[in-house]
Amino acid sequence: MTLNEVMSKLEEMGTEQTKRTFVRHGAREPLFGVRIGDMKGLVKNIKKDQSLARALYQTGNYDAMYLAGLTVDPKSLTKEELQSWVVAAYCSGLAEYTVASVAAESLFALELARQWIGSSDEMVATCGWSTYGNYISVTPDDLLDIAEIRELLQHIQSTIHQERNRVRYTMNMFVIIAGSSVTELYNEATKIAASIGKVQVHMGQTACKVPLAEDYIAKVEQAGKLGVKKKTCIC
Repeated sequence: MTLNEVMSKLEEMGTEQTKRTFVRHGAREPLFGVRIGDMKGLVKNIKKDQSLARALYQTGNYDAMYLAGLTVDPKSLTKEELQSWVVAAYCSGLAEYTVASVAAESLFALELARQWIGSSDEMVATCGWSTYGNYISVTPDDLLDIAEIRELLQHIQSTIHQERNRVRYTMNMFVIIAGSSVTELYNEATKIAASIGKVQVHMGQTACKVPLAEDYIAKVEQAGKLGVKKKTCIC
């Protein structure tokens, strides 16, 4: 498929209802409003053309950018490309999911996550926390820097309620992922989650809610899935 063919197909698949939903979550024009489940029907063909996957992100169209994240090979992306992707990720859907999941499976996951976490730009910082959390969720424990994750958990405990809106959300998710995905950190993350308590995040005109980290981790433990890793964080 050519870029124009993919864009035409996305336009055909879009609906006004889905478009309105995406806008409430921070997306902006240009976009068509394609449901993620429907979009995945295009993934197989585009994965065979990595130049096409890259071109989709460069269109600036929300749906095309999201599709690029589903189809690009993370390990083929250069550090410079990932830096340009995060700069263009103007909303949480792109920063916390598209870019963060691709970056987490790239060759530069930790380097970029560490750099982005300290950014003064809210979307870059939230992408950094999400990138590191996603990296934890797919990486065997013996390859993780447990000491660094502990330091980050302590940092979250002392700063989360003073942080920027979406950064608070991804910090909370980081605690959940650390406590759920790394058995060694279960007790520590649970205590930190309890001390943090409810995290207030403005979710716009949506029905989305911020999960209570302590309860979420407990449910994972009760389900017998503590320490279970994902095969991929790209979805």
